[in-house]
Amino acid sequence: MVEETSPKVVVVMPAYNAAQTLAKTCHAIPEGSCDAVLLVDDASSDDTADVARDLNLEVIEHPKNLGYGANQKTCYTHALAMGAEIVVMLHPDYQYDPRIIPDLVEPIRGGEADVVLASRMLGDPIAGGMPAYKYIFNKTLTWIENKALGTSFSEFHTGYRAFSSRALESVNYKSNSNDFVFDNEIIVQCLDAGLRFKEIPVRTRYAEDSSSVSFLTSVKYGLECSGLC
Repeated sequence: MVEETSPKVVVVMPAYNAAQTLAKTCHAIPEGSCDAVLLVDDASSDDTADVARDLNLEVIEHPKNLGYGANQKTCYTHALAMGAEIVVMLHPDYQYDPRIIPDLVEPIRGGEADVVLASRMLGDPIAGGMPAYKYIFNKTLTWIENKALGTSFSEFHTGYRAFSSRALESVNYKSNSNDFVFDNEIIVQCLDAGLRFKEIPVRTRYAEDSSSVSFLTSVKYGLECSGLC
């Protein structure tokens, strides 16, 4: 367990059909790096929720599929209700490396940042299996967003990030999209609120059992992100 004097850390997992990868994701979380793991199941068609309960996770099930953004809203709202002082969002598909959770948490714990992003672009995502079109799309869209917002992020589109409770309570994330563009909307909200950011590198794994967004969905996402700038 984390020492009592440390901020309470809750890892949240927005899940959809993650039964095959959930256990190995959880087993890779470093012992003592968090106080609780919350999984929100967005009406999966597999047994994600049952696997989560077998792993002794805190589980919430949406009665119907509400979308990735809506899942995050439930994750953050419930984590704050659990008394979380630091919230780490980790996808349960084993694409992002869970072992760096302590590195994500430390800048917040040390008072250096309010939001920490685990950037694939600070590592070698192509070596990790990222499709070339996704790499190019990510780099291009990040460049556009940096130019429009006056920022210098290496990546806007990581799904692996940590927030202080202050950061989440400073923005109206519940007003955001229920879809994938939520990820960008909350970053823009945190920038507008004057919150401090830090990026750290993360290794990724792209495989058949990890989640994948289709090309058309990626295009729709890109257009929605551009509309935020």
